[in-house]
Amino acid sequence: MTTAPASSTSAPPAPEYGDKVIAVETAGSEPIPLAERHGSPLQLLWTWASPNIEFATVYIGVISVLFFGLNFWQASAALLLGTALGALTHGILSLDGPRFGVPQMAIGRFAFGYRGNLFPAGVNALVAGVGWFAVNSVSAAFALNTLTGLRPLPSLLLVVAAEIVIGFIGHNFVHVFERYAFPVLAVVFLLAGAWTFAEADLGAPSGGGGIGGFLLAFSAAWGYAAGWNPGASDYSRYLPPTASRLRTALYPAVGLFVSIAVVSVIGAASATIVAPEGSTPTAAFTGHLPGWLSDLVLLAIILGAVSANAINVYSSAMSVTSLGLRLPRWLGRSALVVLSGLAGTAAAWASLADAGHAYEAFLLVIAYWVGPWLGVVLVERWARSRTPAEELAPRLGDHTFTNWPGITALLAGIAVSVPLFSNQEKYVGWVPEQWPSFGDITCLVGFVVSAGVYAGLRRGRS
Repeated sequence: MTTAPASSTSAPPAPEYGDKVIAVETAGSEPIPLAERHGSPLQLLWTWASPNIEFATVYIGVISVLFFGLNFWQASAALLLGTALGALTHGILSLDGPRFGVPQMAIGRFAFGYRGNLFPAGVNALVAGVGWFAVNSVSAAFALNTLTGLRPLPSLLLVVAAEIVIGFIGHNFVHVFERYAFPVLAVVFLLAGAWTFAEADLGAPSGGGGIGGFLLAFSAAWGYAAGWNPGASDYSRYLPPTASRLRTALYPAVGLFVSIAVVSVIGAASATIVAPEGSTPTAAFTGHLPGWLSDLVLLAIILGAVSANAINVYSSAMSVTSLGLRLPRWLGRSALVVLSGLAGTAAAWASLADAGHAYEAFLLVIAYWVGPWLGVVLVERWARSRTPAEELAPRLGDHTFTNWPGITALLAGIAVSVPLFSNQEKYVGWVPEQWPSFGDITCLVGFVVSAGVYAGLRRGRS
């Protein structure tokens, strides 16, 4: 009896997760194997559009007019410019997903070293899983309260339960959820936008915001759009390395820009309409709409918040896995989603009483750290753009790899920009205190300082 000779080439392992939708994802920050790679760049279009067709995006436009003192046209210009910059960098960073197969904050190890990456990854875990989760959950809770009369706290608990479940299941389920949410959200908000523009006073004078107000609105829009950048490759890392680079960058950038631009400009227009006295933020936005459309918008606000927070809580868990800590086996990605969601729920509960001012401050604070982080990450990405992925990839898992110029530049950008240029209700930096017309350019200064310091230190080290 004879046996057939063994094959000289072994077949690739069958995928365990692959493109399954109703399956709990188990992958963390480790590279996604080639056998598990699937999908196309087109899915990034709705994955990054749906989360921004929601009330938090509307409110960027609202505060640009009501809080920052701009008229509709000034606000629209600031919103479009800030959103465009955030969307551009989002597309660029999405390219590293197919290339390395790891989450965005794990890719940060190139710029900050394995241990130095603890700081930015930890900050993003808190910003996405606690800060953003709270912001979006509050808007959804107010919408559910307005729609049904259910008290805000029970409304909040119902919303966060749905958000946590979607993030718990994982990558593929979130993609599919965003795909089916997209047309519903787009149709409802476009209808609301058409009605809003018909009622709005687009020629209303400004509230005297001037250049300072413009820079505040710009920073808020950039902070909102760029706030998604630390999760850019989280949803492109399952794409095969052969995926089109142009489409991998284009679709997330377009999805992010169009959704934020359209919805925030609708928000700016709505702020020129007198709202019922004492109404909640969501009721103020829907107060001028006919009953049937108002109810649809409230439902869409809830759906949009769930769409956004499914990604926020997922990326927060990805950031925790990117810390490189030795966590117990039971504390995997799915368990981290639950813990992150619970922390975000506590923050949302605490901010129910004064959601508007809490959101304004949060938007600007996001840009305070994202600007310097982006400055370092983009310089590092440009410097290694021609180095083969095979040569770079081992650094991602090298616990001894350090890059002190990266974390030094990040901290330098924050240390220079925040004390000098911050313009918050509770803290005004030296420059806007002396010259209020500067508004808030903290994010721009932080970006430039960190990028410049890192470029210089990196060149001196090589």
